[in-house]
Amino acid sequence: MGFYISFSGIVTFRNADELRDVARFVPLDRLLVETDSPWFAPVPFRGKENQPAYVRDVAEYLSVLKGVDIAQLAAATTENFSRLFHIDSQRLTAAV
Repeated sequence: MGFYISFSGIVTFRNADELRDVARFVPLDRLLVETDSPWFAPVPFRGKENQPAYVRDVAEYLSVLKGVDIAQLAAATTENFSRLFHIDSQRLTAAV
């Protein structure tokens, strides 16, 4: 179908079992990560104002959930972002 599915800090919430089931099912080449800043900070920051820096916490959580290395998940989500927004991933990673 060609669509992507993005996960925010909500996936880390205790009552998000169904969302975690979806995250386990989504293939890496269709996965994106976001923060929903300034709302829905991931655990352990829940209840505080969310910030873009917490995207790493969401990614780390998803990497454990999916049983993949964080570097693999980061590479996949960077490539997915690049494809979705038509941005050269080589230029994107060089800027980081």
